[in-house]
Amino acid sequence: MKNKVLLFLIILKVINLFSIPSFSQQPNDVNSPEKVEDYLRIAAMQNAGLETAFEQWKVSLAQVPQFKAIPDPKFTYSYFIREIETRTGPQKQRFSIVQTFPWFGVIESRTDIAAAKAKAAYQNYEAIKLELFYSVKNSFYEYAYLGRAIDIARQNVELLKYLEEVARTRYAASVGSHPDIIRAQIELAILEDKLKSIEKLQEPIIAGLDALLNRKSDSLLPIPKIEKNTPVKLDKQVQIENMISRNPKLCELDFEIASAKAGVELAKKRFYPDLSIGLDWIQTDESKMAGIEDSGQDPIIAMFTINIPIWTESYKAAELQARAQARVLSAKKQQSSNDLLAQFEKYFYQFEDSSRKMSLYENTLIPRAQEMLEASEAAYKAGTVDFSNLIDSQRTLLEFKLSYEREFTRHMQKLAGLEMLTGELL
Repeated sequence: MKNKVLLFLIILKVINLFSIPSFSQQPNDVNSPEKVEDYLRIAAMQNAGLETAFEQWKVSLAQVPQFKAIPDPKFTYSYFIREIETRTGPQKQRFSIVQTFPWFGVIESRTDIAAAKAKAAYQNYEAIKLELFYSVKNSFYEYAYLGRAIDIARQNVELLKYLEEVARTRYAASVGSHPDIIRAQIELAILEDKLKSIEKLQEPIIAGLDALLNRKSDSLLPIPKIEKNTPVKLDKQVQIENMISRNPKLCELDFEIASAKAGVELAKKRFYPDLSIGLDWIQTDESKMAGIEDSGQDPIIAMFTINIPIWTESYKAAELQARAQARVLSAKKQQSSNDLLAQFEKYFYQFEDSSRKMSLYENTLIPRAQEMLEASEAAYKAGTVDFSNLIDSQRTLLEFKLSYEREFTRHMQKLAGLEMLTGELL
């Protein structure tokens, strides 16, 4: 039985560690993960918090056979320092064995409690795994955003350098003003400072990922490259139903409630006695008197014992405590369900809002800002607009591009949050 349980644990752990579809089959270097699946694989294999939750589940599972077992039999040996002289001979020593059996249903109730707690511990492991994956995805997409923000900022640095050269050329030709050059240099200094801030922001993001991956390395993680797919469309009501039925935190409380109800049944059993049966064997030597019938025969005694449950007040208190615990857990589940629903509504709103804004930036604002920049550049070269209009156009395009990348990141992060709540890939 022990070997079967151990085999079951190993198989289940392997299944759960690789339960995310589309994981690459080849192992990944902890210092060079590329896709979000690689990050999730490393976190599942190495995160200490997840390993702790798995070991806690193993602890709970190992308690089930312990509670299922009956008490060990008791063996007693007695040696008569002074022999007891009887008609059939002197008694030398006694051997006793007693087995206690709990009242009917006690073992079943204890086993139900332990089994429900083990199932609750497994759901806790699942909840921690989903929270870990959410944290990994959240940091992964934030890190990917920084990479795209750095690329956009660098492109705009080059653009500003080009615009500065345009301003210098016009100034040299006496058709532009020197303040235009100063304005370009100021904007360039501001943008270069912003670029440095974004680049330095990688360090705390990487530190957070290192903690999640249990990664001890001074090397930088490669910046992820993410393919932008069509924004995901979700049926809100279907996802709410999935969350209520699948969320591991709620499932954990269901099993905790089942354990508490089994505890009520166990408390009721304390009003009934435990039963003990046993045998006594007394070694008896030959009688010193001749002609005694049954001389030297060893007596064998059957025993039957019950304890007397007379402290009923304590038993009643234990039953009241068990019932109160069941009510506490039921109320806790209701509150947890309400909290999760509120969290779901927040994530779902942000998820849809980011999708709408992505479409706005990608299809309308960025193309229009690009057109405005090109038109402003042509007009500035022709001398029909001043340099501030050109800089404003460049800054607007930069802000729109960064805003699009931020909304895409927020879209993916909120999708990861919904996956954590519903317990499924979306």
